[in-house]
Amino acid sequence: MNMIDVAIIITYFCVIAIVGVIGMKRAKTSEDYTVAGRNLNFFMFTACLSALTLGGAATIGTAKLGYQFGLSGMWFVFSQGLGLIIISLFLAKKIFNLRVITIGEMLENRFNVEARLISSLVSATYTTMLTVTQVIAIGSVLNVWVGWNSTVSILVAGGIVMFYTVLGGMWSVTMTDIVQFAVMTIGIFFIMLPLSLQKVGGFSGLQASLPVGHFNLTATGGLDILKSIMLYTLGIVVGQDVWQRVFTAKSLKVSRIGMIASGGYSVLYAVTVAIIGMCALVVVPDLAVPQNAFATIAMQALPVGALGLVLAGVLSALMSTSSGTLLASSTLIVNDVIKRLFMQNMSEKRFLQISRMTTLAIGIFSIVCALWIQDVLAALDIAFAVLSGALFFPIILGFFWKRVSARAVFYSIIASTVVIGISLAKYGTTSIIPILYGLITSIIIILILTIVEALRKSASDHIQM
Repeated sequence: MNMIDVAIIITYFCVIAIVGVIGMKRAKTSEDYTVAGRNLNFFMFTACLSALTLGGAATIGTAKLGYQFGLSGMWFVFSQGLGLIIISLFLAKKIFNLRVITIGEMLENRFNVEARLISSLVSATYTTMLTVTQVIAIGSVLNVWVGWNSTVSILVAGGIVMFYTVLGGMWSVTMTDIVQFAVMTIGIFFIMLPLSLQKVGGFSGLQASLPVGHFNLTATGGLDILKSIMLYTLGIVVGQDVWQRVFTAKSLKVSRIGMIASGGYSVLYAVTVAIIGMCALVVVPDLAVPQNAFATIAMQALPVGALGLVLAGVLSALMSTSSGTLLASSTLIVNDVIKRLFMQNMSEKRFLQISRMTTLAIGIFSIVCALWIQDVLAALDIAFAVLSGALFFPIILGFFWKRVSARAVFYSIIASTVVIGISLAKYGTTSIIPILYGLITSIIIILILTIVEALRKSASDHIQM
């Protein structure tokens, strides 16, 4: 990579670090640190939510799928956008009016403290694994583009993310996300897409160079599309990282419209990056590692300077998601475990101290894990399988079915998590079976235990009469 491009990347890192430090000055209370004081306007909210959901897996992973399958590679990110729209239409009012910080708090209010604790541990596992996927992608991109050693790449970029997230929490994440949203939008839509198409002779040249199947939206197969919807749509609907962003909106109207706007943006992003992956197939048809499709086409198609800007855009996507999920993990552990069980009367100052220490610890753990897990989509599948399979029905039924019992929810989360873990080990991360088994286990246990408890209560009431 040219020194000009490297200089752009280094400058970008410096700007993000400075913006993060500025955000630290606004994090004075627990609500400031966790939900930015619940005070984001439409633009800030939409930019931050989009930056959160469209991370490294969305960019690197969709380009990889576009390289392998064509336009149908869009379903991965399309499913995430669909999840945001579903939240806006059906859950936004219920979530916004809770005035809580975590999903676990909602489950305790609806059921009991045991449901809060077990759901928070499952959600923390999910958000931590999401952080790992972003760190993996950062290492991959910097290794291919800049030529840095993967370990060095992860330590540098991951360290910057930890730095500003630890210091300023959600306010630092919000301020950096706004910058990152602008950079990734310019880099992907206004530089990468047009120059990639130009490299292959425009869209007509792309059509002439690829088989018809690459323009078929169902080329990946109905099972893979269903898997994307079950993993990512359901996962977005019950994800702590997304809920935590919903809590940052200054009004219900902002949260609803912002989620629809962000969902629409996600769909456009999905199509755009899939097309970029298709261009990579034309330019480099024998790529040994499809995960490097995005980086490879960028190096082939972009001139000096533009390459640095696009890389900054990709890093924006990676860093914004990793900071959001890192903060979500920390919030779950501190708010739902440490504070709830051990330090219920902790002061605001103490909460901030413990939050920063926990964020740092989870960040270090995520970086270590990233050195062990090499495939971005594999790590993402693990995260969403655990989340969707274990928490979707407890949360949704908790909202819409008053007869669901706390005991039923508690045991359904434990059982479905165990089933998913065993199924992932047996069938692998690419299989749809773990999420199906998890969902089936969850709903069966909830139904059986709820019905049994209802019958027991009815019999008890009859005897007393």
